Amino acid sequence: MSKILVTGGAGFIGSTLVDKLIAEGNEVIVIDNLFSGKKEYLNSAARFYEVDIISPDIKKIFQTEKFEIVYHLAAQMEVSKSMENPMFDLDVNLRGAFNILENCRQSGVKKLIFSSTGGAIYGESEERPTPESAPAYPVSFYGIHKLTFEKYLNCYYQVYGFDYTILRFANVYGPRQFKGGEAGVVSIFVDNAVENKTSIQYGDGLQTRDFVYIDDVVKALVAAKDVTYQGEINIGSGQESSLLDIRRDISRALGEKIKVQEKPGKPGEQRRSCLSYQRAQEILNWEPTVNLTEGIDRTITWAKHKNIPK
Repeated sequence: MSKILVTGGAGFIGSTLVDKLIAEGNEVIVIDNLFSGKKEYLNSAARFYEVDIISPDIKKIFQTEKFEIVYHLAAQMEVSKSMENPMFDLDVNLRGAFNILENCRQSGVKKLIFSSTGGAIYGESEERPTPESAPAYPVSFYGIHKLTFEKYLNCYYQVYGFDYTILRFANVYGPRQFKGGEAGVVSIFVDNAVENKTSIQYGDGLQTRDFVYIDDVVKALVAAKDVTYQGEINIGSGQESSLLDIRRDISRALGEKIKVQEKPGKPGEQRRSCLSYQRAQEILNWEPTVNLTEGIDRTITWAKHKNIPK
């Protein structure tokens, strides 16, 4: 078993990962500034530091704890916010990430697993499902900054021999994701539908995304710590689903048509996105197991029976 740091460990993906790592017997420490994470998501068995990843206090934590493995999930995660405030996105997704990486190197961390983005990095790819070998031309500052940090990781491997693996996530959804936090379209639409509120749809609804369920994503994250692979691995369903498909599935699950107001699309948003997971099969022995219909049903069940944080 290992001593593991999870940055962003009070968030949607991070807290679900922490639960799994602790269940496997690992010693887990969480760093989170609670900007979008929730204290109620923290596992009581994890040691918690409420600190920003940009802070110089990070160095003391690394020196004290002496982590073996680091999962870097803390991030500014909204494409639209990166377009509105690119300097803030740069601070968090580059300066903050680099602060974690340099402290990993200085303190002797054995490996870093980085949660990157599949949808935002490839841009408007002509090849779908898109493989990792496809050209990366992000159309958002979020995607640019994620891709830039991937290059830092490769540089650290080439120069210092520092071990890493990058997981490029498709659109992750499921329980613990909530509007106002690490919000995705599924969580926003489900949350509003359960509360009988109107959701906003930007664009015509025909834009597509690759939706992958949280439990499948966590399985990939856990598998990544036990493989030797310095490079990028897509984690997605391999299926394109439109926003209209999401609306349909939520309406079906609830037994009534959900309320949606349509508005013009936002700058920086891609038209289509879908990831190939062939490399994940080969390296991680991973493939998605929860389809979109089942995943939406599970998410709605959670939303109905849990107090969704505001």
